Amino acid sequence: MTLSETKQPKRQPLTSGAAARPSVFVDGAAGTTGLGIRERLGMQDDVVLRNIAEDKRKDAQAKRALMEEVDLVILCLPDQAARETVALIDGMGASAPKVLDASTAFRVAADWTYGFPEMAPDQADRIRAARKVSNPGCYPTGAVALLRPIVDAGLVPADYPITINAVSGYSGGGKSMIESFETGTAPAFELYGLGFEHKHLPETQLYSNLVRRPIFVPSVGNFRQGMLVSVPLHLDTLPGKPGAADLHATLAKRYAGSTYVSVMPRDNAAASSGHIEPEALNETNRLELYVFASPKYPQAVLVARLDNLGKGASGAAVQNMRLMLGFADT
Repeated sequence: MTLSETKQPKRQPLTSGAAARPSVFVDGAAGTTGLGIRERLGMQDDVVLRNIAEDKRKDAQAKRALMEEVDLVILCLPDQAARETVALIDGMGASAPKVLDASTAFRVAADWTYGFPEMAPDQADRIRAARKVSNPGCYPTGAVALLRPIVDAGLVPADYPITINAVSGYSGGGKSMIESFETGTAPAFELYGLGFEHKHLPETQLYSNLVRRPIFVPSVGNFRQGMLVSVPLHLDTLPGKPGAADLHATLAKRYAGSTYVSVMPRDNAAASSGHIEPEALNETNRLELYVFASPKYPQAVLVARLDNLGKGASGAAVQNMRLMLGFADT
């Protein structure tokens, strides 16, 4: 499946007319996320993509001048550089553009809106109204999608000891990890983040509405992109002892009508085979949620599948961008 077959649908902005096409500047477009955003924007004809000369990329005044001319800036920068650029935008007053940040710098900041439109019934509207939106991390997108609805519904207590396991393709690990895998010097598979301080934990806990810090065990495999996030549950330890049908119904209700998030039927092919692989949604903005349960034991595993570069990064950024610019996409 190609990216062109699965891109976000084109819509007319709420302010019509060719002259009203909004303009966007991607700051840090040479990285993996930035390149993915530019590729997606290249397939849309209702947004004008503005650029800065390479020799002016670190020139604060040149960058400020460009940002004063655009409607929205997407930051694909390291955390500290993102903070510096946001400080520059904050000083622009009425000429400041909207900003969508793909770093981890502002994901739990109280004055920023979290850019997971499907997280709550009103989240897409909050993103539409926001001037500052933080693009979610790839792992939290899967984990929050699974946990938030069942915590909100009371099926899982907010203080329940949650464990999250996940595997990602190596493209999410930055330049050095990508190089090590593509040159054959990396192991075929490895766990990491075993210091219990992974940068995605704060947003995962906050937006899952958990009061107890979850244990998060990420891993990376020798494939470029694709992701599985899984949450095992002992159903007989939960209040009310919910069954798999209760978990599935709660997820299905939350995401009913969603364009990009699908709760898969319980009799899906993966359930029949007992296997699920991480690459099936690559080059898309889709997110699939599964409930696997034992017919013999009171145990279940919730699984999210997504492209760590799609719904986990660049695809989500374009979805948020379109909401912030007033397009009718959901």
